[in-house]
Amino acid sequence: MPGSPLLEGPALDLLRDALASSSLSHGLRAFGDRWTVAVLLGAFTGIRRFDDWQSALGLPRQTLSARLKGLQANGLLRQRPSQQGARRQAYHLTAKALELYGAVLMMWAWERRWGDAGASSMALPQRLVHRSCGKAFVPRLQCGHCHAKAGLADLRYTLRVNPELLPSVQDFGRAPRLSAHPSDLGLRVDRWVLLIVTAVVLGCRYFEQLRHVLGIGPSVLALRLKGMVESQLLLAQTDLHDARRTVYRLTPASRDLFGYIVAFSRWTSEHHLRQASSIQPTHLGCGHAFNPRVACDQCGEELRATEVSF
Repeated sequence: MPGSPLLEGPALDLLRDALASSSLSHGLRAFGDRWTVAVLLGAFTGIRRFDDWQSALGLPRQTLSARLKGLQANGLLRQRPSQQGARRQAYHLTAKALELYGAVLMMWAWERRWGDAGASSMALPQRLVHRSCGKAFVPRLQCGHCHAKAGLADLRYTLRVNPELLPSVQDFGRAPRLSAHPSDLGLRVDRWVLLIVTAVVLGCRYFEQLRHVLGIGPSVLALRLKGMVESQLLLAQTDLHDARRTVYRLTPASRDLFGYIVAFSRWTSEHHLRQASSIQPTHLGCGHAFNPRVACDQCGEELRATEVSF
């Protein structure tokens, strides 16, 4: 890409392979489907029975059954007899799923600030209370080492391709099928939106760069970018160095997705893949590897699902 002031050649190839072998990419492949996310959010808000999910989401029985089976196979849900009788099964979150709670809280916080409540197919709690301190709170992302509040500008990234995860991506296909029209929970967010935001965070600014790194067909990528600009998740500006080109930049709404992205990536590395991600953040404030923790903004204590009421 002659004239690009950012990523070119080998650096772009490194980013492509690092993103493809990252815990984020693998986690979103397994759990980034909109109905899988909807079922999980339902479980965290107290839904336990098949009929209640179907009523809340309006899903066909076959689709809901497939998502529940997938979450069981991946160890996030387990079945137990319902209190209403042994013939009726209830679904419960496992210990593995409960470790995902920090990421769930970051998406809740994002939705409360930026989401379209009228479009959401899942009713999210309006107020959360931390039982340990007894106060209503907003979840805060902080460094697990120094406990300082952390944001997008507080990190730098090191890319190290994970060779054990890259072949599985290549076998799966560099460019998985991508819908031209994103469907989500009314949050305007799906797995490809998150990957595009991540690519921009890591230095991609131009259409050609995004296409190379993500392996998305040009027509579908153009539609995705157009949708993200219209929903204020990206800002499109004319390149000052070449008026024929468009520069894509993050907006306040997409910058706020950072908390969910890093919390979900950490969970995938530690509890699903059990491997280090190829994208390694370092906290500039303390100089240590960034281990994200989601804490109560009132008392600073890390939040657990069993200690929050709504």
